[in-house]
Amino acid sequence: MKSDIRVPDEVNPVERIIEIKNQEIAEIVEHYEKKKSPYKKWTQQNNDEEAQEARFWLMKKSPIAYCVMDFLASNMDRYNAVICSYRVMQEKFGYSRAAFSEAIKLLREHNYIDVKKTGTSNVYMINKQLYWNSWGTNYAYAEFGANIIISASEQDRATQEQIKLEIQKRQEVVVKKKTKKK
Repeated sequence: MKSDIRVPDEVNPVERIIEIKNQEIAEIVEHYEKKKSPYKKWTQQNNDEEAQEARFWLMKKSPIAYCVMDFLASNMDRYNAVICSYRVMQEKFGYSRAAFSEAIKLLREHNYIDVKKTGTSNVYMINKQLYWNSWGTNYAYAEFGANIIISASEQDRATQEQIKLEIQKRQEVVVKKKTKKK
């Protein structure tokens, strides 16, 4: 005959099963968190010998073109495309429009990028044999979609003033937060 009296150290089997399952869940969550990459923005780079040689050749031939290539690859969307004006690159790197024109020409001639027009803007499509920014399932669609990078200096005067005000407000908030912490 079984007694209804429980010994204090005795654990109910159902409670023990729940405890074990909670431990298993905690271990799975911990494993997932350790495995999760801290990097939110990434680009895959083909490291086969031919792709490496192409990058090394470009570095030696034209450092400006290599900078442009790296900038475009770093800012492309999941389909290897980005819309960006020469003005943005001029402000970023400090080279002349002519220097960027030559760099883009070199990149096109050697199939690092393809350039399409949309109105007065250029859509730069990065060679998917060199860089890729998505899972392999999007590989066939490398010519669709784009991240668009604009420069404040390319906008009309009213938009430029609005951007300046927004930047000033953000700087004021940062300064206020810093003074509150002290």
